[in-house]
Amino acid sequence: MSSISDIIELYLKQILSESDSGVVEIKRSELADIFQCVPSQINYVISTRFTIEKGYIVESKRGGGGFIRIKRVPLHPKQANLFEVLLEQIGHSISQVTAEHIISRLIENGLMTEREALLMRHLISRETLQLPIRFRDELRARMMRMMVTILFASKGE
Repeated sequence: MSSISDIIELYLKQILSESDSGVVEIKRSELADIFQCVPSQINYVISTRFTIEKGYIVESKRGGGGFIRIKRVPLHPKQANLFEVLLEQIGHSISQVTAEHIISRLIENGLMTEREALLMRHLISRETLQLPIRFRDELRARMMRMMVTILFASKGE
């Protein structure tokens, strides 16, 4: 027997696959009503099953008119492998030097322009992320994973 989390995940993937745009917008409370669960169960499913690493971009707006928007990142077979490799290299913590090497690789592969690279380099720099090293490297990794995901999503369209 499947858990409620599995059922919610399957439901969301089903409506995503049926969407012409590859994007689905849902209301947390409406989905909780459908599955007769608490809204935090929906949050759990989305935060664990629809992650950047798994190829999804999730936007959320809280409040009365709030929604969750889930977008599947479309990748060509050649790009899918590189995408996975990059996310693995970035990991959950990354130094500035390593991040800059990844940015250089993206330029070399034609997946990023010089202007995009300049923006990324400034965003991930020590000067911008003035935090203790551990937090800085973790935040830099999160930013890098999101930026790489967005780059691959926009190149796939």
